[in-house]
Amino acid sequence: MRIGIDLGGTKIEGIALDDRGAVLHRTRKAAPRGDYDASVRAVVDLVHELERVTRTPGSVGVGIPGTMSAATGLVKNANSTWLNGRPFAADIEACLERPVRFANDANCFALSEATDGAAAGAPCVFGVIIGTGTGGGIVIGGQVLTGVNAVAGEWGHNPLPWMREDEWPGRDCYCGRTGCIETFLSGPALSAAFAAAAGSSLDAKTIAERAVDGDEVARRCLDQYEDRLARALASVINVLDPDVMVLGGGLSNIEQLYESVPRRWGGYVFSDRVVTQLRRAQHGDASGVRGAAWLW
Repeated sequence: MRIGIDLGGTKIEGIALDDRGAVLHRTRKAAPRGDYDASVRAVVDLVHELERVTRTPGSVGVGIPGTMSAATGLVKNANSTWLNGRPFAADIEACLERPVRFANDANCFALSEATDGAAAGAPCVFGVIIGTGTGGGIVIGGQVLTGVNAVAGEWGHNPLPWMREDEWPGRDCYCGRTGCIETFLSGPALSAAFAAAAGSSLDAKTIAERAVDGDEVARRCLDQYEDRLARALASVINVLDPDVMVLGGGLSNIEQLYESVPRRWGGYVFSDRVVTQLRRAQHGDASGVRGAAWLW
């Protein structure tokens, strides 16, 4: 049995898969925010719960909103900032008394979709999470590409490419820089763009619905969002040239992205044609936790 844990900023989810990928049990709870020790306990308790319900011991993989530093063994780059600089992997392994595999949550997402999801069988896959934050993961030949610095796929913290005059220098990002892709393409970024244009605040889902219904301000904001997403993904195609890009996260449910973004990105890709496929995640919000299980 494979156990996967997805530790997010607002929820922590666990899943138990059999050897064929069938779900034996799945559960989720609110994540402890701002409390490192409680986060460790929550992961450990969830593993014990899954093993108790299934009555089977399992391997354990954990997806985190950051990565483990190869230099120090400590968490780095997590937007759940209370994890940064802490020995999360060592603490979890000590509590569970077994080896545990850890990966960035976007890498887990990409692995899930490349293993038995929307990009199953594709040689090169780029997984994109556009939700509360913006992340990316790379899978080549069925294996996660981590990179020598453990930052492969950290697409959200590059600057938005081909910035317009009215976009420069961009908003401040929690990473300490300005103009990061995440500050333009996350759900909160789309909501902020709408609030600036309309003077009222809406979530990304409602903005998309209003755009479809003909609301002019929502339509303009979504049109701007699509162009920014096309530019950002085009920059990945120019470097990695993946066979398939898979979208996950809350904004991946905006249906028109799958037609409008590929139509736009051709103007930015350094090629006479672009045959890269843009697909919605097959496993939806379960992709991250499934990918954590597939780390073994």
